[in-house]
Amino acid sequence: MAISQSTILSYERYASVKKSAELIKEAKATQKQTAFLSHSHHDARLAKSVQAFLSAAGWEVYIDWEDSGMPDSPNRQTADQIQSKIRDLNWFLFLATQNSMKSRWCPWEIGYADGVKPYDNILILPTSDTGGSHGNEYLQLYRRLDPAQGGGYGAFRPDSTGITISALHPL
Repeated sequence: MAISQSTILSYERYASVKKSAELIKEAKATQKQTAFLSHSHHDARLAKSVQAFLSAAGWEVYIDWEDSGMPDSPNRQTADQIQSKIRDLNWFLFLATQNSMKSRWCPWEIGYADGVKPYDNILILPTSDTGGSHGNEYLQLYRRLDPAQGGGYGAFRPDSTGITISALHPL
């Protein structure tokens, strides 16, 4: 089941200006969960809302355009830095939207993550909007973030077995 983008955007009011690179260092030092958020830059509001949502669950979420060390224009250094973050952070989270499904970078990022992350550390956040649901192509390959029956959210495998977000621990 895809999470409606309006539900995700309800967390927008909790979003703050962050400097992802510094926060990730602090999070790792305190053993907080860390995640790389793969998303389209056209979905900046959704990305910030996902960051706020997961922050409330005790996670720190890296967003590349918040990192002052990233080049202004995409180049080889951009790719190297993205690969490094994907490898170094606990989780890889793919924000599946119409924009990310059309992006050139997002499929590249998930393909890279698939080669370097344990299967259970890759999560898809399927979304829906007035145009339909997004991310279905990946739902049979990876765990997805979805509403849990008992309330809250969980990470579910393609066979629908899952675990709540608060109980997730990286491999």
